[in-house]
Amino acid sequence: MRKADDEAALDAGQAAAAETGVKAMIPIDRPFLDYVLSSLADAGYKKVCLVIGPEHSAVRDYYATIPLSRITVETAIQEKPLGTADAVLAVETFAADDPFVVLNSDNYYPSSALARLRTAPPPAIVAFSRAALIRDGNVPPERVTRFGALDIDEEGILRKIVRETRPDESDIYASMNCWLFTAEIFEACRRVLVSPRGELELPRAVELGIREMGMRFHAVRVADAVLDMSSRGDIASVTERLRRVEVSL
Repeated sequence: MRKADDEAALDAGQAAAAETGVKAMIPIDRPFLDYVLSSLADAGYKKVCLVIGPEHSAVRDYYATIPLSRITVETAIQEKPLGTADAVLAVETFAADDPFVVLNSDNYYPSSALARLRTAPPPAIVAFSRAALIRDGNVPPERVTRFGALDIDEEGILRKIVRETRPDESDIYASMNCWLFTAEIFEACRRVLVSPRGELELPRAVELGIREMGMRFHAVRVADAVLDMSSRGDIASVTERLRRVEVSL
C-alpha cells in the first residue's frame, strides 16, 4: 500500500500506517485489524493467531497491551515473505490437529459469513457472490475479476479456482481467501511449487490438495459484502462504512 494514490485523502495516522505497508494497522478510530478481529469474535471464534514478519513487532506489541475479553491473540513469525502458503505453515504449531480458519487481514468479512464457515464441515471456503461484492461492498467491477472465480460442482464441492474471468460474467462466486482448513493443508503447502509470480501461493496449494491428495472443499455460498483494503484509494470508503461499527475484543 505504499504506492501513492492522488485521490486518496488520508489523515496523518492513516498515511503513516500506509507507508509501513501494514494495511491491517491503518487507523479508523482504531486499527482496521480490530474490526476484523471483532467480526471474528461476533461469529464465535475465541483464539486468533496473527502471522507477521519479523519487522512487525509493533503489531505483536499492540495486542499484548490492549484489553481482550472475547478473544485471545497470539502471533507467529513468517521469517521471509515467500507467499501465502508459506504463511500458513507458520501457524502449524498453533493449529495442531484442530480445524482452523485462514483469512486476509486487509479484508473486513461479515460475521454472518464467518459464523457459517465456523460450522461448515472442514475443509471449506466461503464463496462470495461477485454481484453482491459489487452491489453491497466497496469492490468495483473492474477489480472483482481479479478475485479467483470458483468452479463448484453439483454437490457444492470446489473443483478448482479459475483465475481469468470476464467483467460481464456476473453469476459467479469468488474467493476472498476465507478458508476453513484441516491439518492436511500443511502437507499441500509444503508440496506446492513456486508460482510464476515467484511465490508459494495458497490457492495453488489448495488445488494441489484437491488434485493430488483427494481433499474436498465445501463451498459455503453467501451473498454478503466484504470491505476490501487493497489500496490507499479504498481507505476512505472503508472508513466511512466502519465508522458506526462497534468493536469488542
